[in-house]
Amino acid sequence: MGEIKHLAAYQADWERCRPVIHADRHELALEGWDAFKRQGFPTSRRGNELWKYTDIRAINETEFRSRLPTEIPDFEELRGIAPIFESWHNIVYVDDDYIGNWGTEIKSWDPESADRRAHATETVHGEIASVESDPFVALNAAFCAAPVKLLASDDGDDNVVPFQVIWVSTGSESHARANYPRCALSLGPDTTATFIETHVSLTDEPLLEVPVVEIHLGAGASLTHYRVQLSGSQTYHVATTRVRQAAGSTYNSVSFATGAAIGRHDIHTHLGEGAECKLHGLYITNGDEHQSNEVGTTHSKPYGTSDQFYKGILSGKSQAVFSGKVVVERGAQKTNAQQKDLNLLLAHGAEIDTKPSLEIYADDVQCGHGATAGHVDEDTLFYLQSRGVEYATAQAMLIRGFAQEILDEFDLPELNDFLTRRVDDLLPELQATSDTIGTA
Repeated sequence: MGEIKHLAAYQADWERCRPVIHADRHELALEGWDAFKRQGFPTSRRGNELWKYTDIRAINETEFRSRLPTEIPDFEELRGIAPIFESWHNIVYVDDDYIGNWGTEIKSWDPESADRRAHATETVHGEIASVESDPFVALNAAFCAAPVKLLASDDGDDNVVPFQVIWVSTGSESHARANYPRCALSLGPDTTATFIETHVSLTDEPLLEVPVVEIHLGAGASLTHYRVQLSGSQTYHVATTRVRQAAGSTYNSVSFATGAAIGRHDIHTHLGEGAECKLHGLYITNGDEHQSNEVGTTHSKPYGTSDQFYKGILSGKSQAVFSGKVVVERGAQKTNAQQKDLNLLLAHGAEIDTKPSLEIYADDVQCGHGATAGHVDEDTLFYLQSRGVEYATAQAMLIRGFAQEILDEFDLPELNDFLTRRVDDLLPELQATSDTIGTA
């Protein structure tokens, strides 16, 4: 059992929050609470491979409380710091409370529709992300009062509208706040949809965010999933995504993460026969920030294709982790699986721990992996300067150029523009804390 320093506080908080948990979640909440107490926080890094490079003792040391009083942020102000656009259908939560829908209306994604809630039980909370698999999944199950349940099918044209769930976290003067967002999303057979998952913290006070997203794709379904994490300097963002893909389905995930004291995304996909998945991402760290990507794919049937490709930009004394794993089970012949993690280190104090791995039990497969870490070298900078580009501008161009490959995968023009501006805003800070740019 791991340590839970403030167990009594969590117990009191759980008893206080139980009355607001929806009736259909009581059983899962009890299972989650029991599992969390048994597992505790994984503070021991020795002998604990999943958390070997991520020190979460600061989370255990802090007493967090959920469902504290909330001040709803000004909507226009929120639009300035989060990717909310009228052309999308946006469902907005603030500190785990549903605020409302905004933007283009689409019936088939409306979480307030009783008919849709009934159909959405095809993806049951806790069915894909087990409370026994991880203490943070268990913690979410225990405390999440009102998860989002969504279903899309190919019975109309609504699914062509991009759909976003945006979770906004605010601070609290009384206690460190904890939020537990949760979403179960199910696509029917041969359905195509675009889903944007956005997490924005509006505070530099200590904050714990523990999101869990469960996705089920029916046979032949296709989902594009954009994930955006914009965290405050004292935010601990520990997220889990679990995806189950039926035969012939396609899952394309592209993520962007920056800003957290500790940011972690644990994503795993399970592929049926002929299924395809793409797990790509860009992470940017500075100062003392830490960003971890735990990326896993299991090929259980033949003819599956998977591609893990992440890029990191690190400056200051920040740290990042990429732990990629592909499992090819016995009988999953004709599998094609690739892994790659590339990192740009802008400072001597920055650290990347990267560990791509393959576990193969079939003999007719194509699998490969690789990882690199480097810096902006003197010759490249000189080339740009020799053509009249000012030194600082040349630095920024090279850093942005490294990020561009992943940014271009955010195919929605408005989202691409938003994230490109975000990267441009970060460049001066990254350059200011760099001491390797232009070194030999």
